[in-house]
Amino acid sequence: MSWHLPSEAEILRTLDATWPATRYVGSGPFTLRRGDGGGQRVSAATAIRPAAAADISTAASAMLAMGQKPLFMIASQDAALDVVLAAQDYAIKDPVSFFAAPVAGLARLDQKELAASQCQTPLEVMKEIWAAGGIGPGRLAVMARAKGPKTYFLGRVDEAPSGAAYVALHGKIAMLHALEVLPSARRKGLGQAMIAAAATWAAKQGAETFSLVVVSANTAACGLYRRLGMIDVGSYHYRIKE
Repeated sequence: MSWHLPSEAEILRTLDATWPATRYVGSGPFTLRRGDGGGQRVSAATAIRPAAAADISTAASAMLAMGQKPLFMIASQDAALDVVLAAQDYAIKDPVSFFAAPVAGLARLDQKELAASQCQTPLEVMKEIWAAGGIGPGRLAVMARAKGPKTYFLGRVDEAPSGAAYVALHGKIAMLHALEVLPSARRKGLGQAMIAAAATWAAKQGAETFSLVVVSANTAACGLYRRLGMIDVGSYHYRIKE
């Protein structure tokens, strides 16, 4: 069976479904997100049609009223908005890359060596691992409110709990989030083992594509995903006014 490389729009829809905001609010041509500590993606405004300078000001005021800094997400179709925001002194923040691959290929890397075990809810030790990497209660709440098939993985190195990850499904696309490996366990193959285990789970749920997003500056992670055969699908960045 031939594999369909997902479009940027498909990845963005999967991202919204598997890492959902607390609340979505319309503001003219923008969709605003209330994040409640769940990270930038669930706190950013996205454009659904062309926006004028006045629309940006209105959206920014609404985000401030939510207790959030004005933050706009810019994908490839938002080039015109990017120019307007730059002219209003919104700075670029955290470019992000999308990666995708056929789920079957990654699942074949699963060696069944018990390096990663599946959990229906996060264990306390997983919460500790995430907390060490800056993934706190707000992001755990995002995982909890996601609808549809989802699961969690605890990774081990030499039987010691060393990694945590969350994966969820939207249609035929699985998306991995919050992959965190303790510094003492890095460069030992645990990241690959956890991705492979997550892909095996996704394949059993009927997924055809395995995907993730990562801050582009994380060159170590991007290098791992490319070595595993994952393909760069697209990117986005944020514009923020401090």
